[in-house]
Amino acid sequence: MQNKPVSPSARKPVQKRPTYSIEAVDNALQLLQLLRDGGALRLKDAAAELGVAPSTAHRLLAMLVYRGFAVQDENRRYVPGPAMGVGPAGLSWTRQLRDLAQPHMELLSAQLNETVNLMVRVGTKVRFLATVEGSNVLRVGDRQGTVMPANRTSGGKAMLATLEPTMIEQLFRSHNAEIGGDTIPDDEFAAFIRELDAIRGNGFAANFEGTEEGVSALGMALHNRHGAVVGALSVATPSTRFRRVFDGGLVTALRESCRQLEIDIAANPAERD
Repeated sequence: MQNKPVSPSARKPVQKRPTYSIEAVDNALQLLQLLRDGGALRLKDAAAELGVAPSTAHRLLAMLVYRGFAVQDENRRYVPGPAMGVGPAGLSWTRQLRDLAQPHMELLSAQLNETVNLMVRVGTKVRFLATVEGSNVLRVGDRQGTVMPANRTSGGKAMLATLEPTMIEQLFRSHNAEIGGDTIPDDEFAAFIRELDAIRGNGFAANFEGTEEGVSALGMALHNRHGAVVGALSVATPSTRFRRVFDGGLVTALRESCRQLEIDIAANPAERD
């Protein structure tokens, strides 16, 4: 049997390196591939793979940690972070929701001079869609694009509190939860259920250094015109300032911002597909 001639186009590589490639971006993407394929990476190995100084590799890895694509284990190796295993949100309205929320977030941040976040829940995780930082020198930084456990963030807990108990069981106590590493242990689950009950009664959720040392936050769920949850707003502050901000009217300010945003959501239906 005679082989067919290979066309010139078939001999070309699948992807051609861009003429004006950005080395730092390419290095960061290579690190993501190494984490994805190897599962663990030491700083010296990362530097060797990229052919850069350890200090350069450290800065790149620090950004991956900051954005949730890597974490350090107890042996100081870098391993894939929560954002690595999370696919697209699959929600076509997230851009619209972000656009609707932006002016409300800016007003709330200016009013409180603290950082305001918008997030959506995807299973057991929350994805931060947008951040507006306060202007204090000591403030919580940008979390846009970050993925965190929903049961540890204020906005995530506010959204989880709207679910039926059977769904909470499925998310955090099922076989799938065990496979995904999302199981809440027996000695913690009962307290978590009580916390969700309190959140339903209060209308807001708090996070006291649950995701990051020195950071506390207050979150509330956002609803569409049908009453379904579409996301959450949270106000994050340094823990040393949280009580003062809370006593200064944080709950009232956040609740009003959510109310105004929900009016816009109802008028411009940002709803699940």
